[in-house]
Amino acid sequence: MANNRGYPHFRRFLSRRQYILTTALFTISAFVFSIFLLLYGFAPKEDDILKDDTRLEEPQQSQSVQQQVSDENLWGASLSHGLHPCIKPTVRHKAAQGSDHYITVRSNGGLNQMRTGISDMVAVAHIMNATLVIPQLDKRSFWQDTSTFSDIFDELHFITTLQDDVRIVKALPKELESIPRARKHFTSWSGMGYYEEMARLWKDYQVIHVAKSDSRLANNDLPLDIQRLRCRALYRALRFSPSIESLGKKLVERLRSHSGRYIALHLRYEKDMLSFTGCTYGLTEAESEELRIMRENTNHWKVKKINSTEQRVGGFCPLTPKEVGIFLESLGYPPITTIYIASGEIYGGEARLSELKSRFPNIISKEALATAKELEPFANHGSQTAALDYIISVESNVFVPSHSGNMARAVEGHRRFLGHRRTINPDRKGLVELFDKLESGELKLGSSFSHLVQEMHKNRQGAPRKRHGPLPGIKGRARLRTEESFYENPYPECICRSKKAV
Repeated sequence: MANNRGYPHFRRFLSRRQYILTTALFTISAFVFSIFLLLYGFAPKEDDILKDDTRLEEPQQSQSVQQQVSDENLWGASLSHGLHPCIKPTVRHKAAQGSDHYITVRSNGGLNQMRTGISDMVAVAHIMNATLVIPQLDKRSFWQDTSTFSDIFDELHFITTLQDDVRIVKALPKELESIPRARKHFTSWSGMGYYEEMARLWKDYQVIHVAKSDSRLANNDLPLDIQRLRCRALYRALRFSPSIESLGKKLVERLRSHSGRYIALHLRYEKDMLSFTGCTYGLTEAESEELRIMRENTNHWKVKKINSTEQRVGGFCPLTPKEVGIFLESLGYPPITTIYIASGEIYGGEARLSELKSRFPNIISKEALATAKELEPFANHGSQTAALDYIISVESNVFVPSHSGNMARAVEGHRRFLGHRRTINPDRKGLVELFDKLESGELKLGSSFSHLVQEMHKNRQGAPRKRHGPLPGIKGRARLRTEESFYENPYPECICRSKKAV
């Protein structure tokens, strides 16, 4: 009964609940329908969606193209423009003839000075119709390396590769070891006429000993076949020993597997170079004095008193590690770039190298790339470790020398020969002006500074060009010293527009 009596109230309660529920459902339905209309009823048509997607993709596509262009400018693999190596002899080339006249040679300097000097002596032996005895290597240079020819080079390959050009033997015949020899310092940068005249020595001597091998031949005005013979000697015959070649290739593969591509930086910030050039910018007084004493005590360095400031302003000093870092950063290379340091011990050690590492942390050296066991056979042999640096530098995506020395010139020439691989030569004189303005506050690091550096170097990246002749206004034999080295740029004699490489 109590429930029955409450029933009418219960019915009214249900009616109110139904009304509330109905109203709520209607409100929710209306809200959902409004959302539906908003999302679909007024949505753009399919064509409009495609158009909008296109508009969204355009900026990304443009950005991608810009990135590709920038990437090409930084890492472009080849600048050869259809040029190829051409070192095949012409029909006028004379084959090697059996000769009982012998030339012995003491090569002087570091690795690359010896390599180019040996290539010169191959050509000289051909001109003089002589048999070349495998050269003795310099053991008295700064490195005091005791390596023999066969320690650094593949001796058998050298002999057989050039057998049609020059007769080469490992040693003098025993019956000639004790006979008098003509000891000559052949005049630097000499041409055909000079060596044809020197051939008169064969009337009185069977053996000529050459005390120095570097720069014995002119850079220019030599017959095409003599120039091509020099290239065959340097780029084909003077292959490094199997142990050096093997480890060099392994290290290149490790670098590429590590980052895909890398810069080889010939950081010539070493004690001997700084002492020889008299460059003390950024060094302490104690370091400057140490270098001065070294220069005073090195007898074959002729110049003893050097004005360091004048050297730097003239562009004759190697860039410091800090300057190299600013330079590469201004060219547009990102901080993640892998940089292989091709050099000996950096003067000032890690403390000075840290100024480069602060901008480019991915700095790698031989010691980090190879195991101690792999490097052990080359320990205390500066020319052999320099050969490893040479291989890694030639094969790098980009090569940057901080100073124009023998290795820098040899690597640049080899890279030109192999297809004008990107080689960036810093304009040291121009850069010093910019660096000094940075230091004085006239300029600040940023896009404007980077633009100045990039404009300064847009034509200094290894693109094809003919070898530079002597500087204007210089007369006599002194002008020969100012010519660009043949081995720095063997174009056009050893590089031409043939259909395929020969």
